[in-house]
Amino acid sequence: MKFALFTKLDPKENNNHIFSVFKSLKKHNLDFDIDSESFDLINKLPNSKNFDFSKVEKLTNEYDYVISVGGDGTILRSANEIGKLSIPIIGLNKGRLGFLANSPLDSIDSILRKLKESEYKISERTIIQVEFEGKIKNALNEISISRKNTTSLITIDTKLNGQYLNTYWADGLIVSTPTGSTGYSLSCGGPIIMPDSKNLVLTPIAPHNLNARPLVISDDKHIEIKVNGRENECFISVDSQIFSASVDSKVNISKASYFLKMIEFDEDSYLNTLREKLMWGKDRRTEQ
Repeated sequence: MKFALFTKLDPKENNNHIFSVFKSLKKHNLDFDIDSESFDLINKLPNSKNFDFSKVEKLTNEYDYVISVGGDGTILRSANEIGKLSIPIIGLNKGRLGFLANSPLDSIDSILRKLKESEYKISERTIIQVEFEGKIKNALNEISISRKNTTSLITIDTKLNGQYLNTYWADGLIVSTPTGSTGYSLSCGGPIIMPDSKNLVLTPIAPHNLNARPLVISDDKHIEIKVNGRENECFISVDSQIFSASVDSKVNISKASYFLKMIEFDEDSYLNTLREKLMWGKDRRTEQ
């Protein structure tokens, strides 16, 4: 069994948490390599001499699992590296909120034991794809189109399967997956959608018309977007990546042909994560 570890380290901080993961992997006699962005920094840390690992030059199917150590941003970067490979991913949370990286870092020993004994479920997460100006990019959370270099509204002509839907007057428009429904879309008033729902959400960003509400659509819809505004360019955000595009560009969004496989344990299920992170049923005035 072989693991690829993805993490994000800050040279100004104490990074001993990553060595606790290394120790557990070594104790269970499991091989692991480190992502290329973190490899050099980890190699400079004194404790690295106690472990044998290499750099993940390119992720391939020689790895059985990917472990993401950090927050949701690290998960998104890992998912981008996994791409069409069917490698399951486990998220160990060192961030703050952690809807995606929902397993606590100190449970690594228990997690490795459960992986060995196949005591987990696979949650298949929808990936969406955007095409613009000859580029094709994929997102686990969301794709958003927003204004650039202006405080003025932009207009966003939107079609579903070639049929006109609406022209949004807004700061932008988010197209979110069920996984991303607890992210940017939620902060703009969008609904929370269960990960296995075969839906996408169109959520306008600060719309001028208050009756322009978030819309849930089936994920087999093809979304065509055309932007107009006072500036010549707009922003297209694909998870944590940001691109500039001409307002004359056509932006096409659809479901990708593959899924991301996320490992889920009973105690860290999606419903448990929702309840804990959003503090449902809790009253801070009491000791609940």
